[in-house]
Amino acid sequence: MKAVFLDRDGVINTKLIGDYVKRTGEFTFIPDIFEVLPAIHEAGMLAIVVTNQRGIGRGLMSASDLEAVHAMMQRELAHRTGQTLDAIYFCPHDHHSACNCRKPLPGMLLQAAVDHAIALSESWMIGDSESDIEAGIAAGCHTVRVLAKAEETRAELVAGSLAEGWRGIVEAMRGPRADGRIN
Repeated sequence: MKAVFLDRDGVINTKLIGDYVKRTGEFTFIPDIFEVLPAIHEAGMLAIVVTNQRGIGRGLMSASDLEAVHAMMQRELAHRTGQTLDAIYFCPHDHHSACNCRKPLPGMLLQAAVDHAIALSESWMIGDSESDIEAGIAAGCHTVRVLAKAEETRAELVAGSLAEGWRGIVEAMRGPRADGRIN
């Protein structure tokens, strides 16, 4: 099975600069997800969220607060697209915790691969930070970085939005162009 791993904040919903989405009222979808989620499923791939949620480790929110946000997110996706994300993995730990799940470590992606029989070398990680890209690379995935402005990255593809990133993935899965490039 192939998958598209999606970071949450900055890819699916608006990232709160200097803060965390702690409650449902703070969650605002980036509209691209309503187009991209059905397209991922139409391509026969799983759509799986892998998200660092350091606000839990810092005591700013609880795991049940996060579950409420994710439940609302799934309900709204089902309402607008008729589909939901196939799985959601989160790391509740702060920077200083000795865990293997906090991106840039690949623990969440590796666990998802076991849980869903995912071929990581045929899968993609889409994120807006370099730690997302590093986690994808460490797991053996292809990578797409969503960037609003030019920035150094190790990602294979760079896109201005989730929708643009998905189009790049579709093109890459079709194979290299005559000049050998995938985008």
